[in-house]
Amino acid sequence: MNTIDRLLDPIWIPKVIRVRQSFARPIIADVVGELRGKLQSNNVMSKIRPGQVVAITVGSRGITNMPLLTRTLVEEIKSRGASAFMVPAMGSHGGATAQGQREMIIGMGFTEEYIGAPIKSDMDPVQVGTSGNGFPVYFDKNAYSADWTIVANRIKPHVAFRGPVESGLQKMITIGLGKQKGADICHELGFGEMAVNVPAMAKVSLEKANILCGVGILENPFHETCQIEVLTNQEIAKKEPALQELAKKLSQRIHFATLDVVIIDEIGKDISGTGFDTNVIGRFHTPFIQSGGTFAKRFAVLDVTDVSHGNSNGLGIADFTTRRAFEKTSFDNTYPNALTSTVPLSVKIPMVLKNDRQAFQACIKTCNRLDKENVTLVRMKNTNELEELEISQNLTDYAAKHPYLEILSDPYEILFNEKGDLF
Repeated sequence: MNTIDRLLDPIWIPKVIRVRQSFARPIIADVVGELRGKLQSNNVMSKIRPGQVVAITVGSRGITNMPLLTRTLVEEIKSRGASAFMVPAMGSHGGATAQGQREMIIGMGFTEEYIGAPIKSDMDPVQVGTSGNGFPVYFDKNAYSADWTIVANRIKPHVAFRGPVESGLQKMITIGLGKQKGADICHELGFGEMAVNVPAMAKVSLEKANILCGVGILENPFHETCQIEVLTNQEIAKKEPALQELAKKLSQRIHFATLDVVIIDEIGKDISGTGFDTNVIGRFHTPFIQSGGTFAKRFAVLDVTDVSHGNSNGLGIADFTTRRAFEKTSFDNTYPNALTSTVPLSVKIPMVLKNDRQAFQACIKTCNRLDKENVTLVRMKNTNELEELEISQNLTDYAAKHPYLEILSDPYEILFNEKGDLF
């Protein structure tokens, strides 16, 4: 037995119960019909002429229904006698390479066969102008050479800064279509300036590039599509801030203000830019968000999604991780994020432990609670799937009284296999 085993093996792990969280749950039953209706009511597609070519952006996030909605856009474009192609619009993600970005969107379901359109991936954008605050503005060269570009993205709170415009259409224009060069420039002065830089740079592309419209997606706390808005080129800057405010009200959360231990089964770029939504777990990698989410004394990440292709951005915010997650990490795919965003904290390496059990035990041992039998613990799959959680048995009374928590099980032991990993 080595020293780490000797220190951690005796640490008791509490029994847990399973609970269901409830939230307001607006949802669109027919997302295809909703998108077609919004396209028709806004009349934006009438500008597309037969024989023209339209680029459609595809980001790096796992957005519910996004492949289906992208396919619907392609069908609408083809119905007007035009053709379409997909453009990876994700800044420096995918290892900041054309092939890496192509592979990333294919892994999320945006295959050429399903969408009905080819992928054109390139990392050498064209400069379309200079922002009012002096930044060169770049635009994907394949999209720029098309007749039109449709920008499609989820609108949600950002994990590193606050402002009227955070994650959404203008960020997709500035950073996504700007490729690594655009992302690098936008982040150059840090996240403290992002609330200014994103709309200032997007303004240039909206005026000088070929952006036809934006398709903004909002999701409810269950990661389901609850609103689709089609905004014309002229409407994007005016109407996105109100959609951002609505997205904040719809954001997912866990119904616990403070906890000793939080365990997340997986993080990944398909889940959030920082691997997990820092607005759920109140661990922030920049000083530009001061509060929010659940405060956790100790926090462990057990794995990285396969779809993330070794990009372990966000792992550095955790206190502990597993050897499995560490061995999945590709520095080539992870470090470009930090070098581009100028935030090295999120790609640092936390304490690496040999298995899941020790990650639990290390969190408990270091949570600075003398009465370890009263440790409060929550385990979740990831920060997008928060409907059901495991919580420590001592939170049963709290859950029973909470209006938005439903107890689903009796207390049970967390089971690990012979390697010490969760079943």
